[in-house]
Amino acid sequence: MSKKTVNVVLAGGGTAGHVNPLLSVADAIRRIDPNANVSVIGTAVGLEHDLVPQAGYELDAIDKVPFPRRPNLDALRFPMRWKREGDKVRAILEARHADVVVGFGGYASAPVYAAAHRMGIPIVIHEQNARAGMANKLGARWASYIGTAYAGTGLKPAAGAVIERVGLPLRPAIASLCARLETDRVAVRDEAAARLGIDPKRPLVLVTGGSLGALSLNRAVSEASADLLKSAQIIHLTGRGKIDEVRATVAREAGEAALSGLFDESTGGDYHVAEYLERIDLAFACSALVICRAGAGSVSELAALGLPAVYVPLPIGNGEQRFNAQPVVEAGGGLMVADRDFTADWVREHVPGLLDDPIRLRQFGEKAWGYGIRDAADKMARKVLELAR
Repeated sequence: MSKKTVNVVLAGGGTAGHVNPLLSVADAIRRIDPNANVSVIGTAVGLEHDLVPQAGYELDAIDKVPFPRRPNLDALRFPMRWKREGDKVRAILEARHADVVVGFGGYASAPVYAAAHRMGIPIVIHEQNARAGMANKLGARWASYIGTAYAGTGLKPAAGAVIERVGLPLRPAIASLCARLETDRVAVRDEAAARLGIDPKRPLVLVTGGSLGALSLNRAVSEASADLLKSAQIIHLTGRGKIDEVRATVAREAGEAALSGLFDESTGGDYHVAEYLERIDLAFACSALVICRAGAGSVSELAALGLPAVYVPLPIGNGEQRFNAQPVVEAGGGLMVADRDFTADWVREHVPGLLDDPIRLRQFGEKAWGYGIRDAADKMARKVLELAR
């Protein structure tokens, strides 16, 4: 008897933090069961609008229905909008003959959870943050299985449901790098350094505040550039629109000759600046230390790669970035510094000494690797297929 063809509908989007894990699980489902039908429900305005079709999956778009947070006109409109998108989701799930839905949080997930619950379709959730968002808190009431990147997310599953820490489903480039690092970390570093045009024998500090950059990181590190360059070379990803200030500060503090652009053979400085690096996995492969924010994706990827890091959580919202970094720091995989304390003086006082202590850096890396999880996508995919059947 032939095995039943399963129909899986994944939901989520808005940011890369939601879309990348979604696509990683989708790929794992197809790898394990090539006959599975996999589609995605997202919005027409999030990153999923482009990334999902590019990855080879069909996208059914719905409108964003954010939960009202205060009594205003949007709150009055919410019930009507919720019902409209709920009806749309129900029609999509019926047309896709969904055997299971898998949500990753974000605006698109909540109405999918509610519709699937009413239709009796099993629900699987992945929560990547240390503190769960509103959509996944709603879905957790009905989910059969919840996979998390962290323990203690605050989700309250229904009786009989399973919740376990599976890690973050890694992007293909990061998953591939993890596997290669496990085989020969030095060879991978040397190859990546050659492609970036940097010295493979000299410690590298990678500074990144994400696609938009982080002013506090940019200013503290660039102002301390003269001291840092005595111990390491630097790749500084400034974020969009912030490169000129960093270049000017480095030129003032360390001299114009210290500057170089990535892939720029016309200059020979050790302070490499760029707004963004598409192949950030190359920089990860070379890094002795990463200085970054503490988004859930960043923390999970760095831990999975076994990279020492200085985490500087974004000082807004409900403090979720601090909760993201806290477990790996407590495991010995790095340091956490409050944004207000992360100054040029802090950098001068702590980072060169850390770079000059390879034993401590190696210990940080080993502890990070031990905390990290590298097979989350396969774990989630197998559970999804089990429920679908």
